[in-house]
Amino acid sequence: MHGHKHSHGHGSGPDSTGRHRAAERRGLSMTLGLTAAILVAEVVGGYLSNSLALLADAGHMLTDVLAITLAYLALGFATRPPSDSKTYGWYRLEVLAALVNGVTLVVMSLFIFWEAYERFFEPPDISTGTMLLVATIGLVANAVGLVFLSGHGGSLNMRGAYLHVLGDLLSSVAVVAGGVFMSLTGNYLVDPILSVLIGVVIIFGAYRLLRESVDVLLEAIPSGMELEDVGRAIAEVEGVIGVHDLHVWSLTTGMNAMSCHVEIRTTTLAESDALLSRINELLRREFSITHTTIQMESEDYRRSAPIHWDLPGADKVQ
Repeated sequence: MHGHKHSHGHGSGPDSTGRHRAAERRGLSMTLGLTAAILVAEVVGGYLSNSLALLADAGHMLTDVLAITLAYLALGFATRPPSDSKTYGWYRLEVLAALVNGVTLVVMSLFIFWEAYERFFEPPDISTGTMLLVATIGLVANAVGLVFLSGHGGSLNMRGAYLHVLGDLLSSVAVVAGGVFMSLTGNYLVDPILSVLIGVVIIFGAYRLLRESVDVLLEAIPSGMELEDVGRAIAEVEGVIGVHDLHVWSLTTGMNAMSCHVEIRTTTLAESDALLSRINELLRREFSITHTTIQMESEDYRRSAPIHWDLPGADKVQ
């Protein structure tokens, strides 16, 4: 075999992916409607009951309405086909939306901590009856919202929206519990204590979301995968001499891509094609890598083009 050859492999289920994203958008749209309705109810209820907890939770809801709207729009853009300038399409908008959601979760948690700090010193007088009624409605609606989003937590974008609604649910539980306790005891200190606990839970979820979003944007190797394992698996395919210039990354959650140079022994085009098929099948089966760019090279080509060994990631796997 002389010279070199490129192969491009792609996933085989675009229709399935499209249906999945359509279902995600439906779940987001229904959750968005519920969250917006809760926001209005809590603003009115907080004003009527003089409940800072409800008004703070309404601010929480406003953040979530904006975040879910962003997630919904990003998911819509992600379904747009590639163009001459956006050759990979718009998938990364989902990751950017997840990053923004993670940041807003952190900001929201800091706001909760500040409000809790102030309430330790000045617990407000609250009409607990009105507070409990509105908080209970919010609790039920948030639970329904989580049901709408359940089963769609694979992408970072959807997980960001899910975490926002989960934060809403936890806030509603805390407000209901705090309302019951305050109505029975008249002690309002339980409100800031529960708020701090909610903020801690939210900020831990936000940290994980931010870390994974940044990893995708930096084109880090997908979580749970080792570059050395991928290279070794390719090198063990019969007919492969070695692998170099190997890179693995994610376009978005669950859509892994890989590029590499593969040095081979084959001498005919048919043998090369058969080897490419075996490698692509291995990558799909063992590593869920569905988009590949593989440059096949003979031993003679490698010796005549040593520049590849000076590139980042050019370590050879034998």
